[in-house]
Amino acid sequence: IGEAPGFQEDVQGRPFVGAAGKLLTSLIESILGMRRDDVYITNVVKCRPPNNRDPRPEEINTCSPYLDSQIEIIKPDIIVCLGRHSAKYILSKAGISFRSILAIRGKTFEISYCDKIIKVIVTIHPAAALYRPPWRKFLEEDFNKLKGLLTLKNEKVTLDMFI
Repeated sequence: IGEAPGFQEDVQGRPFVGAAGKLLTSLIESILGMRRDDVYITNVVKCRPPNNRDPRPEEINTCSPYLDSQIEIIKPDIIVCLGRHSAKYILSKAGISFRSILAIRGKTFEISYCDKIIKVIVTIHPAAALYRPPWRKFLEEDFNKLKGLLTLKNEKVTLDMFI
């Protein structure tokens, strides 16, 4: 789960199709050994905020019923939160708060959400790694942890997972 559509996402009507999406797809393929079509990708906010600013709390509140419906329909075993906005929303469902995305990135949480226990992994947003190239290692480390979790669960192509 990302935060909100960027320019390319807004134009194409699909999440993560710009530069951050290319990086995300690369991680899914190279580290997880999966295809992008094997995972469900969405955002907390469904419309692009003006001037590419961070989504405001009222925008997240307006869009959250759509995200909750997506999660309820998909019933994922794992949710990967890409960045602080998705992490804040998802973890708040379990009463978990945090001060910094860097302090919780790479950690796995178990939350009860939509009448199901879901594992939540938090990492930085791929766009952050594009703006700060040394942070790409954080994404790679976190996706390797995700791969370990998938291997541990011995899940196959039928994996229901949100990113």
